[in-house]
Amino acid sequence: MVQNSVLLVDDDAKLVKLLKIYFEKDGFIAYTAADGIDALMAVREHKPDIMVLDLMMPGIDGWEVCRRLRKDNDIPIIMLTARDEESDRLVGLEIGADDYVIKPFSSKEVVARAKAILRRTNRAVLRKVTIKTGGLTIDMNSYQVSRDGEAVVLTPTEFKIVELLATNPGKVYSRLQIAEQVHGYTFEGYERTIDAHIKNLRRKLEINPKEPVYIQTVYGMGYKLAGVAKNE
Repeated sequence: MVQNSVLLVDDDAKLVKLLKIYFEKDGFIAYTAADGIDALMAVREHKPDIMVLDLMMPGIDGWEVCRRLRKDNDIPIIMLTARDEESDRLVGLEIGADDYVIKPFSSKEVVARAKAILRRTNRAVLRKVTIKTGGLTIDMNSYQVSRDGEAVVLTPTEFKIVELLATNPGKVYSRLQIAEQVHGYTFEGYERTIDAHIKNLRRKLEINPKEPVYIQTVYGMGYKLAGVAKNE
């Protein structure tokens, strides 16, 4: 059985120690870092499967860590924030985080969310399917997306949304349906969370994000992907 690894990043030593206990109890290899610089080094050295990242840290904060990683790394990231500000959460999601947890939180919940994300990203692909629409190519087998032949780096959550829409072309999904399929649960503010991910996807996939061709909004209902062709 493959053992998953997690990188826990927070300048609160007691909180990190507690999270480490819970993750290791659930079979994870747990690495820790107390600041942004150590976190970036730990990602390169240990290549963890997932990261739990505090936003508010001295020096390089969690937002900057996330920005730097998203330039060339698709590691799943769960944000930790002590501020119950929707704007903070949306900024974090827009720069590439996959999920967020507000302090104070249950350590068991953090572990459960990490496991849910890893189940999605590590799942076996049963069918070798390539989906194409215009210049967009979605390879379900290699878990990659390209536009006009150029690879596009998506976070695991972003890919899951594209996969959901692409495997059911033309079908309209509400924000609630997308959240349930992608996260496996819904939570306060899920509608704005899905909107943030869609905004990210359009910025990465569309030639003009303000006039989307691929991911289209059906006002009052949700989102759909423009008609596609499947190649088995």
